[in-house]
Amino acid sequence: MSRQLIEPTVRLHAEWLEGHAEWGPGLHEDGFGVGASDDVESAEGFAAWVARLGAQTNATVRWIVENDQVQGGIALRHQLHEQHGHIGYGIRPSARGRGLATWALGEILNHASSLGMNRVMLVCLADNLASTKTIEHHGGVLADILHKDDRPVRRYWINLADRRDSDG
Repeated sequence: MSRQLIEPTVRLHAEWLEGHAEWGPGLHEDGFGVGASDDVESAEGFAAWVARLGAQTNATVRWIVENDQVQGGIALRHQLHEQHGHIGYGIRPSARGRGLATWALGEILNHASSLGMNRVMLVCLADNLASTKTIEHHGGVLADILHKDDRPVRRYWINLADRRDSDG
């Protein structure tokens, strides 16, 4: 199976919409960077959104793709966002449980390291055991548990220098 992280592209509009539909109305897909005012349904709106994502200089946004099917998204913020951390990701419901998030996080951590970042923060809901496991798999160390919108969230740090040292 061909698995890759790719830059957002209008070529996969229909495939992206298929994955987007799985989350259902009003639900947020982490890692895609969709704002409330983004028109992702029309070809013109989708193209404008993809262009905006590609023009960002403060973040790297990638789609998680297998055989031209958009399975999820992952975003690396180049500066720390206290509420959301450096990295956000999401896997469409039908593609969960197959290691895609773990693989994609490893790839984006390598990218963060190549940008000279020394450590990154990731945030997940405290009851999201799959994300907790994914983050801890990559060396995430629990920093604290906060409440966001009356829900507990875990904040983790991953030291990229430790990862570089273990690769060599």
